[in-house]
Amino acid sequence: MINLKNTLLSAAFTLCTAALFAQQKGAAEIWLTNADQSALFEKQAKTLAFEKATGADSTITINAKEVYQSIDGFGFSLTGGSAQLMMKMSAESRKALIKELFAANDKNIGISYLRVSIGASDLNEFVFSYDDLPAGQTDEKLEKFDLAQDKKDVVPVLKEILAVNPRIKILGSPWSAPVWMKDNGDARGGSLKPEYFDAYARYLVKYVQAMKVQGITIDAITVQNEPLHPGNNPSMLMLAPDQAKFVKANLGPAFTNAGLKTKIIIYDHNCDKPEYPISILNDPEAKKYIDGSAFHLYAGKVEALSEVHKAHPDRNVYFTEQWMGAPGNFKRDISQHINKLTIGATRNWSRNVIEWNLAADPNSNPHTDRGGCSSCMGGVTIDQDKVTRNPAYYVVAHAAKFVRPGSVRIGSNLLANLPNVAFKTPDDKVVLIVINNSNEVQNFNINCNGRIAKAALNSGSVATYVW
Repeated sequence: MINLKNTLLSAAFTLCTAALFAQQKGAAEIWLTNADQSALFEKQAKTLAFEKATGADSTITINAKEVYQSIDGFGFSLTGGSAQLMMKMSAESRKALIKELFAANDKNIGISYLRVSIGASDLNEFVFSYDDLPAGQTDEKLEKFDLAQDKKDVVPVLKEILAVNPRIKILGSPWSAPVWMKDNGDARGGSLKPEYFDAYARYLVKYVQAMKVQGITIDAITVQNEPLHPGNNPSMLMLAPDQAKFVKANLGPAFTNAGLKTKIIIYDHNCDKPEYPISILNDPEAKKYIDGSAFHLYAGKVEALSEVHKAHPDRNVYFTEQWMGAPGNFKRDISQHINKLTIGATRNWSRNVIEWNLAADPNSNPHTDRGGCSSCMGGVTIDQDKVTRNPAYYVVAHAAKFVRPGSVRIGSNLLANLPNVAFKTPDDKVVLIVINNSNEVQNFNINCNGRIAKAALNSGSVATYVW
């Protein structure tokens, strides 16, 4: 009896073995999505049993001692348009949708991270800031700052979400400064005038403070959404030297003086320009205020995240936006986003993955004129009280439900046709996400601490294994 007790205690120090003892009867759960939609994030009746065995099949080996970054969460951008559509639902239907999306329990998918726009994004019905003025007027003291428009939709929806999941992390991103601060006098394009760097820093401080008054904690902000793409409406060009100057001379000190704990994240644009965030982080006076860098993947390769991590391993990396175009292609969209984001971004040090965006109507509305995205498909389509779940919903579900905040990525080897990523959760479970990139069924082993489970996936299918 003493020897058995000592054996069990010793085994508890090894994650995989500990998890296997805890799951001896149930083995690994399987949650499956098939490319042909015959299964849509469905828990399988059959589980995977781990046994002391060997096999000739390809093997994914879990290495729990190989630990990488902590995970903050997986989720969506809650655009103003998304919130507007949700506010038009009946209170009962909206409550049910929010519970399904955000509650962290057996029946729901448990989204754990949201991105919101600071002012309007291009997926609002119209452009606005929190300090809009008639042409020719200025407000350097920000006496007319007001969250009024967000109080109609984003704020009440966030409050309902927080009632379901009070620990959800919220990231704010500005698409543009108020027009009177810009050199072109337009919400679209142009740059922030140097004489308004200080006022704009205080504007962002006031945003964080005003949201806090509403009971909403902004965990982090990015300095500027897509600073090298001034073609959206709204948008604003901010080159790397200007962003570095703004952070070190204005925004960082303003956050510090206001006592804000909100993180400052730079870049927030494509993977083709890793030199942009690296150049800013190379400036020690800017770097001291910066938590990390954020990325999209409309250009470049996701490995750029690792390039930035390698250059500055003491700062974090985040993945903050990728869209799916309407009307969508289920097989293609699931494959691309699981491969490049869920697996690709996290294997390249990202602490989160955010899909763009949470909701749209059947016509991909609302969006702004003169540059708003007219074909962005939401994770869900909302048509009054009718809700349709789209590919991004299932992409997020495969990670968000099980890879809870505080999880850490752990080691797993890559196979040519079976890209994968593994995590250890705060309650010492192992989560393995695998997709079959081949054109035929793939039989493979999962090796955890010398015990083998035999698995199979159809072409294009993705599975989350939990034990």
